[in-house]
Amino acid sequence: MVVKPCLMAAKERVERTPPARWEHFPHSADVGIRGYAATLPEAFEQAALALTGIVTDAEIEPRTSVEVTCEASDLEVLFVEWLNAIIFEMAVRNMIFGGFKVTLTDTALRGTLWGETLDQAKHAPACEPKGATYTALRVAQEPDETWSASCIIDV
Repeated sequence: MVVKPCLMAAKERVERTPPARWEHFPHSADVGIRGYAATLPEAFEQAALALTGIVTDAEIEPRTSVEVTCEASDLEVLFVEWLNAIIFEMAVRNMIFGGFKVTLTDTALRGTLWGETLDQAKHAPACEPKGATYTALRVAQEPDETWSASCIIDV
């Protein structure tokens, strides 16, 4: 079988790219979150899952969808605006979100959040995020070609 070089390069890139994931990292009084993925929108989605992971590790049913839009002068500020939009929707709707879809343009983000009404017994919330901060703010493409998006969440 003959494989064209451009197809081989694409296959190698896919095989080298680690799977999308999120993590928390320590901070003295608050919580750091970070999302990793092959694309920038997916890294923003993974970071949103990390945000939810601060609140609960319970399963979240995608019963309701909420649309959000954000605009900012650069990707890092847009990332903070995205997380703060989620925190705002959680607070005003008394909801918890477990699914996210992001579409990005140069200075704008359109996002869909899927979740359900917060249930104290089911979700057993550990804490309430108050806001995404500019502390440890970083949105960048890593040497392995994955994207990462991180910051500190005030809890």
